[in-house]
Amino acid sequence: MTASSDLTRLLDIMARLRDPERGCPWDLEQSFVTIAPYTIEEAYEVAEAAERGEPEALKDELGDLLLQVVFHARMAEEARHFNFNDVARGIADKMIRRHPHVFANAEVEGSAAQTVAWEVQKAEERRAKAAAAGSPESALDGVGLGLPALTRAEKLQKRAARVGFDWPSTAPVFDKIDEEIAELRAEINQGAASERIADELGDLLFAVVNLARRLSVDAEQALRGANRKFERRFRAIEERLTACGKPLADATLDEMEAEWQRVKAEE
Repeated sequence: MTASSDLTRLLDIMARLRDPERGCPWDLEQSFVTIAPYTIEEAYEVAEAAERGEPEALKDELGDLLLQVVFHARMAEEARHFNFNDVARGIADKMIRRHPHVFANAEVEGSAAQTVAWEVQKAEERRAKAAAAGSPESALDGVGLGLPALTRAEKLQKRAARVGFDWPSTAPVFDKIDEEIAELRAEINQGAASERIADELGDLLFAVVNLARRLSVDAEQALRGANRKFERRFRAIEERLTACGKPLADATLDEMEAEWQRVKAEE
């Protein structure tokens, strides 16, 4: 079976699932808004499979993500907004437009130069979009509101850095983190309202993302890695205590901490 026939089969399956008379009740109840969280979740699953280096899992997760695109496109076609072919055509046109060194006569010297050219092209597209909408142009235009908070913080900081709003080194960033910790501690000690504490905590997280950016570390990936490490170690604690005949609920914090340090030392 060819790639095009496989894709046609998937599109036909989605159309059948959305058939008003013979379709699936759950699929028929969905909308762009209700499906969007699943789309985001599947994108995360793709990232997780890629980071784990598991090709089979990556293949499955990419299929799940493709289904989300097909689902959105089908609902759009039913509403006569656009269809899957329009989506594919749009991204194909964009890729050709953004790669004139491949599909036209432009020349670039290496990947770094291509990154610069890519950003220039995207900036021109954002400028044209702002002009069409009659709104003032901003260096922060195009940073999606639906992005994960850590990722969006990094993108906002990168955009600001392009116009010179950035520290020259990591030292001031560490100072900023210390400042934000002090402000957060002060709010807590003063018994501030939860809104004030949340505000200061947000500032601290934003500063930490800034440090990650300066160190060329993806904050989102770093936190996912920390999550995996915590889960691995905590499960090991559970197994060790169970093997000793002590349920986790009956263990003291000191006992759990001792096991945690043993697991950490053995890694």
